[in-house]
Amino acid sequence: MTTRHIALSLAAATMAIAAPSAAQDSAGDRVNMVIVYGDDEVQPATNADEIVVVARLPESERFRIPETLRFSDDPSNSAWAERVEAFEFVGDFGTLSCSPTGAAGYTGCTQELIDVAYGEKREASGVRFAQLIAEARAARLSTIDEDAAIRQGEVEAIEREYLERLERERDAPVGDEEVDGAPPQLVEPLAVPPAIDEN
Repeated sequence: MTTRHIALSLAAATMAIAAPSAAQDSAGDRVNMVIVYGDDEVQPATNADEIVVVARLPESERFRIPETLRFSDDPSNSAWAERVEAFEFVGDFGTLSCSPTGAAGYTGCTQELIDVAYGEKREASGVRFAQLIAEARAARLSTIDEDAAIRQGEVEAIEREYLERLERERDAPVGDEEVDGAPPQLVEPLAVPPAIDEN
């Protein structure tokens, strides 16, 4: 397997991991996270509800293993022979030790994995999509007040025009009627019969 195949498979895995987090966005916005290299063009958002977050990397990184995986001390990046050798020299054993020996040695492995994951997350030097998404949302929300004021003005103008048209229609003569400046005659409303009490 060549370096190119490894880089492409790692890039595909990175995109597959990023996709569920975009689907679980609580704000309801569609977020499209894109990594581009060099001077590649970025496709614009397909609709108004989509946020496109672009991470631009240098052209020299296109076919390389991602930097976060190149210099990682993660146990999953070490050879099995090194892992077995490490297990042979484990001194801590027993409950909450995450060791293959001793009673309940497996019980500490979950906490150890959690600690390692949070440590890697804090020290990661790669692209921070959460920060880029927050910046894109802030830029999008910065114009929302101006857009709302424009829409409000348009709605008020439509309402004024509608009320003026109603006034003109109300003052206009009906049929053969002539308007001579006298107030219109009021028509007596029909008398409504009283309700019958069935009790």
